Formats: sequence, C-alpha cells, structure tokens
Amino acid sequence: MRQRIYLSLVLAVITTLSFLFNRYELQNINSGKLLHPHETNCVAAASDSRNGLWQVKDGTRRMEWLKKEQEVKDILARLDQVMPSVTFTDVKTTTSAKNSRATLLNPKDSYCVGDHLMVRLDLYDYLGKRKEYGGDFLRVRIHSPSLQAGASGHIKDYRNGTYLVNFTLFWEGAVRVSLLLIHPSEGVSALWAARKKGFDKIAFTGQFLNGTAAVLTPCGFNISGRAELCEYRDERDQEVFYCVKPKNVPCEAFVFLKSYNRPVSYLTALEKSLFNRSNIGIEIPDKLGDIRVATCNSYQATASKKCMVGMWPPSPSGFVWRNQWHPAFCTLSSFSTVDQMNGCLKGKLVYFLGDSTVRQWIEHLTHRMKTLRYFDTHGIGKVQNLLAVDLARNILVQWKSHGHPIITTHSYMMKDHSYIPREIDNVAGDRDTAVVISLGQHFRPFPIEFFIRRVLNIRAAIERLLLRSPDTRVIIKVENIREMYIDHERFGDFHGYAQSLVVKDVFRDLHVDFINTWDMTIAYASNNVHPPGHVVGNQVNMLLNYIC
Repeated sequence: MRQRIYLSLVLAVITTLSFLFNRYELQNINSGKLLHPHETNCVAAASDSRNGLWQVKDGTRRMEWLKKEQEVKDILARLDQVMPSVTFTDVKTTTSAKNSRATLLNPKDSYCVGDHLMVRLDLYDYLGKRKEYGGDFLRVRIHSPSLQAGASGHIKDYRNGTYLVNFTLFWEGAVRVSLLLIHPSEGVSALWAARKKGFDKIAFTGQFLNGTAAVLTPCGFNISGRAELCEYRDERDQEVFYCVKPKNVPCEAFVFLKSYNRPVSYLTALEKSLFNRSNIGIEIPDKLGDIRVATCNSYQATASKKCMVGMWPPSPSGFVWRNQWHPAFCTLSSFSTVDQMNGCLKGKLVYFLGDSTVRQWIEHLTHRMKTLRYFDTHGIGKVQNLLAVDLARNILVQWKSHGHPIITTHSYMMKDHSYIPREIDNVAGDRDTAVVISLGQHFRPFPIEFFIRRVLNIRAAIERLLLRSPDTRVIIKVENIREMYIDHERFGDFHGYAQSLVVKDVFRDLHVDFINTWDMTIAYASNNVHPPGHVVGNQVNMLLNYIC
C-alpha cells in the first residue's frame, strides 16, 4: 500500500514538473528565445534587421556572437587598409587610362621561357597630372591568340600612382600585353563606401499558399515599418530572413521566393559617371609590341610537386596553353576521358554547395559521364537541388544552393533552401567524400559584413567537419570574373575582388584546397559569370586532381 502511494506521489511530481517545463519552453518559444534552426516566428517588426542580427541573451552564445562580431570588425579593418579612401569634385582629376604610361623595365630583343617581364605603370589624370595615390582597379594579362594561351600578372601598388606589373613568361612564341584600367581609384573608393550601406538594392517577393490560392508578400533582410513579420532564422549562426506576414496565413506556408533589382543607389551622380560603359576596362597604351619568347634552357613552366591539400595558389597561379589550364605551383594529371573520370570518382561522394558557377561543375560531369544520371528531387527551376548517381560505380554527386540570398527573377522553392554550414553539418565525411564550396556572386549587392559573417559560419562548419573526419576533402572555389559592362554597384568584379580577399583571409590556415578560378578566368579572358564549356572543363579537371 505504501509503495503504491509512494509511486503515485512520484508520478504526480514528474507530471507537475513536466507541465511546468513545457509551459516555460512554450513561453520562451513565443518570446523568440528557443527557436530551433530554420524555425519560424511571427514578430511585430524586426528590432534590428539592419544587419540581419538580433539580441542574443544566452550567456555562452552571446560570447560566441561577440567574438564573431569582433572578427568581422578586424577583417573589415584589414580591408579598409588596402582600399583607397579619396574624394573628388571633378571627373578630370580621376585616373585616365589614355593619359597613363606603361614602361618596360627589362627590355630585350628576345626573352626565355621562365623569364619575368616587368612593366611599370605611371598613372595620370585627364588633366595630365600624375596621380599621387594608388588604389586603381587594374586587370593585367599576357596572351598569344594563335596559341590559345594566356596568363594573369602580379600587380604591386606603391600607393603613389605607380604600379609594378610582373608577368611570368610561361610559353614560347609571340606574346602580347594587355593592361586594363577597370575603375579609377576614385571609383573604387566610391564603390567601397557604397558596399557598406544597406540591403535595399535587391528586393524579394515571397509566395505563400492560402489553401490553393497564392499570396505574394515582400521579403528581405531588412523590412521597415510596423507590419507583422514572419521571421526565419538560424539562431546558432545568426542568419535571419523576414517576410511580411500575409493576413490569415501562417508563416509556415512560405512556398516560393524570387528577387528583383530596386532603383536604389548609394552613389552620387558624379560618382555614377565613372561607371559609364565608356569608362570601364580601358586599355592603358603601351609601345611594347610583340614580346618574343624562346626556349633557352631546361626551365619547367609547371612545378614537379603534385597538387595537394593546403596549397594557396600564388599569383599568377598558372597559365592557359592550347586552351588547357596548367597550374604553376603543382603538377596536374589529365582526366580528359570518361574512363579517367569514372575511375577517379568511383566510390566517391561529392557535395557541391554554392552558386550557379559550381552548379556548372555538376552539369559538366553529368554531360560527360552518361552513366551519372539525375535523380528526380521534385524541384522546380534552376535553383532546385540536383542529385546524380551512378549505382554501378557507387558515385553520388549533389548540388545545393547556398541559401539566402539567391538573386533570380525566377521563383524557387523554399523546401530547397538551406545554409551551407547546416549542409556541412549533415556530411558524415570520410576519405572518399569531397565538399566543394563556392559563394560570392549573389552577395555582391549586399553589405560586405554580411558576406564576412557567412564565410565565418562556413569556416566553423568546416572545422567541425574536419574534427570528426580529418580525411574529408574540402575544396574552396574562388569567384569567377564576369561581364565587364554590368551594373557595377550591384554586381561588378570589384566586389568579387574584395570578397576574394575575405575568403583568402578566413580560410588561409584551414586544411583545405583552393581552386583559383578568379585567376583562371582572367587568363582565359572569359568575362562571363558562367564561363564557356572548355573553361568549366578545365576547372573540373583541377577539382578531380584534388579529389583523386
């Protein structure tokens, strides 16, 4: 009898405690304190959606947040040190490509393969006055059209209007020099200042489902006003996205999303004039003519060491010859045949995470390897998840987008949305698993701090992956250059350059591989956000060398 009474009391206590705990948890959920990753919450308005952040009240998590924010500030401070900060009141005082001069410092009748070609640039303004500060955005290249050859050069900025360009002469033949002024330092300064402002250049439209009827509503990282909002956040990584809550429709009914450009600019009319098409990518005149290069000794244009983990590519990282990419810092095997590709990927799991420039890689593989076939994931449009398998060879290749922001006028399904750190956390990893990461193009219209935070979150996820599986191969794909005549405040290559500096800073000390597609696409002069097939094929060949 006593035992029954005792058990009844114990059960009553447990029931009471469980009720109180659940009530406390529900209260916290309703106040937005204990949301799980990707969960939704309805709020009257975002208290601080300016940078996609909110107040973190948990002590440990707050310390992690403060540490991350300090690292963001430190990286931004380092970027500020390399960016020009100048103002102007007259376009005639900005850098003029046509008035600038290029001088060959080591002139010869003929050079040897392996020699360095040193070119000095002295930049002047439209009034013929020598520039007294640096920071101009230049793109330099050597090329031999008849040989389908090209390579970038290394630029040293002396911060006084003088630049030293160092080209390595990788191949034999007649070589030409291209010296382009993409933006004057005054334009770079204006773009950098504008890059730190607002999320307003891109707007998003969400589609919710109300029964069978579609309801459209504004979405974004920063929504002003007092409308009731649906908040979609990952509390651990401080990622947040909002939609105005449709009337009588739950936040969980979020189905599709798309974007459009808003007529917003943070540039003055005078600054905008620097980005007219006639001022972009102007050739700096030179009298160098054809540079004659001959094979004089036993110089090897490529290194003898196999491409391996942890190598940060130098500048230049390689060269194109006969339309084939040759890295300068490691040896490259050829995976040009289907049998070679099948042999490399047999038994492998490859996860492509990022934007459409790495989606091109899975499309290239499935185009070449006919036994690697797509599995229908019931998605819609280009942003849908892609999954391809070869059951006979036990190959799985997958592509997923990097999550908000995805910039496209075509609607994509929210069921396919996931941030890269969460995807990495779902990878078990082993010696036959590779994770390939590419992001940048979709972040160009947003504040640089936003991109820095995302990259730091990805680094933390990679660190967790390598702790549980040190043999997993992680490959970081750098951005491509893209079209030269676009909206430079939103999508210009200067923003890609700044983001590449962030990637180099954040990932430098990690045990990962880097594929410098920025340098590769300059060498190819592809000038397309989606490079042509032969360029993509050489990028994939570089990838397979790292995997195999």
